[in-house]
Amino acid sequence: MTLRTTQRRASIIHGYGASPEDHWFGWLAGQLDAGGIPAGVPALPNPLDPDPAQWAEAVRAEVGVPDQDSIVVAHSLGCLTVLRHLRSLPEPWQLGTLVLVAGFVDRLPALPDLDAYIGDGCDVAGLSGRIGRLTVIRSDADPYVPVGHTDRLAGLLGASADIVPGAGHFLASDGVTSLPEAREAIACGPTPDAV
Repeated sequence: MTLRTTQRRASIIHGYGASPEDHWFGWLAGQLDAGGIPAGVPALPNPLDPDPAQWAEAVRAEVGVPDQDSIVVAHSLGCLTVLRHLRSLPEPWQLGTLVLVAGFVDRLPALPDLDAYIGDGCDVAGLSGRIGRLTVIRSDADPYVPVGHTDRLAGLLGASADIVPGAGHFLASDGVTSLPEAREAIACGPTPDAV
């Protein structure tokens, strides 16, 4: 008799102006891989001039329809893109772990060039009930995403934001090349239901 085993797997979705090699994405992927969790960091097209449809397709190709063994970590504009992907999925679906870093659904005063992409944001009502473990992470002084934007998103999802002091926008230029808080959120993820 063979027992069915499931494999946790992770997708790390970057944000505006970034690539898979930037900031803490490669560090986190390496940490997860070393822990037996395969991690993908797809390159979203035209990161300096993002197109919502192109990014949606890239996230759909990477994340697909998640299940309890799926882990998604997103940063900044990647958070909005992931939330829109989840909103677009036909029910039923379940996502094991979602980690949103410097996420938002409102327009950013510091980045008006993204107004067209952000538009009216995303209706996140009901999403949290399909996510096993949800973590929202922000810094105490983000120059691009007002802390109130991330706190509002967390509230809409029924969560509160975990604060990393001095992390800025979680960029390498802010000194953030590793993000143990994201790794910890995944390590503490849900355990499979007993059969």
